[in-house]
Amino acid sequence: MLQLSILTAALLVGLSSAGPYPKDVVDKLADASLVKWNDYLAKNPQGNCTIETAIKRREWSDLTPTERQSYTKAVLCLMEKPGLMTSTAPGAKSRFDDYVAVHIQQTPRNHGSYWNWDRYAKDPVNSPLFNGNESSMGGNGLKVAHSGIPIPGAPRPYNLIPAADGGGCVTTGPFKNMTVNLGPLAPTLTIKANPRSDGLGYNPRCLRRDINKNAAAVTTANYTLDLITKNSNVYWFQTVMEGQFAQGKWGVHSGGHYTISGDPAGDFYVSPGDPAFWLHHAMIDRVWWIWQMQDLAKRLTEVSMTRTMSNMPPSANGTLDDLSGLGVLAPDVKVRELMSSMGGLGGKLCYIYV
Repeated sequence: MLQLSILTAALLVGLSSAGPYPKDVVDKLADASLVKWNDYLAKNPQGNCTIETAIKRREWSDLTPTERQSYTKAVLCLMEKPGLMTSTAPGAKSRFDDYVAVHIQQTPRNHGSYWNWDRYAKDPVNSPLFNGNESSMGGNGLKVAHSGIPIPGAPRPYNLIPAADGGGCVTTGPFKNMTVNLGPLAPTLTIKANPRSDGLGYNPRCLRRDINKNAAAVTTANYTLDLITKNSNVYWFQTVMEGQFAQGKWGVHSGGHYTISGDPAGDFYVSPGDPAFWLHHAMIDRVWWIWQMQDLAKRLTEVSMTRTMSNMPPSANGTLDDLSGLGVLAPDVKVRELMSSMGGLGGKLCYIYV
């Protein structure tokens, strides 16, 4: 294996400092795996993509408060720009809503297929992510009585997550005045119905959360490490990540979603309407990226399952040549172009997680 240059080694040490949180076992695995990433890229060059030139994706608590606020201001900017999808999704009033609408439309195709969960799993509501100050992603919702979060298809006692201390409107942090416009389609709280059956009608309401440490309990580092190291093909990696509810087994994907919970983040279809969704799914991408690095020659091109969620309705197996896109927001591209962080999509995807 090629050894990292002194410059690269110093770069990695400097960028992967743990900040206020000690490194967990997944962080350590990711650091060690970067040597494989660098070695593979040296043998298979991808344009100008190198460890030195790669974009460095950082965990929320490793950003400065000013950097965090820059992020939330960018999200608020998207909420101020007019939507592009109002003809097909009347409820999409902003550019932010456009992304939610695309997710609603593509949910049956894109599912069943960064925040570092472990850092906040024991007390998410008091974490830098959800403590409600101006450098957070906003606080918990006001406490309201509700029966908990139902999990369809799961056997008792796994079919209901106990209610936490929220459930009402978010009143603190940068998104305290946010309006949710789309959905619901699969609500976990009692929400007024959308005027359209597809959830794309205009249905304004407050952002609601029930930050839930019961759900966060399945997102600690031991679960993520087992997911990465004990599943040697993408079918089982994906299956375990999603959760096997019929067997009473949670996955880190669902655990992260229900840590946020509320409306719309507890809704399978409309969850991108909560800005915290995007940090959760960046962590999903990070975990997949670490999993890929354990066997890059094989896993950079490994796909599995059919083109519809749980094969309903029945469909053909997915391939690397299938098209994936964001509707009017971006052109369609082949799946193979999205598989590599080492220069995929014509060199646009060159990044590492630190």
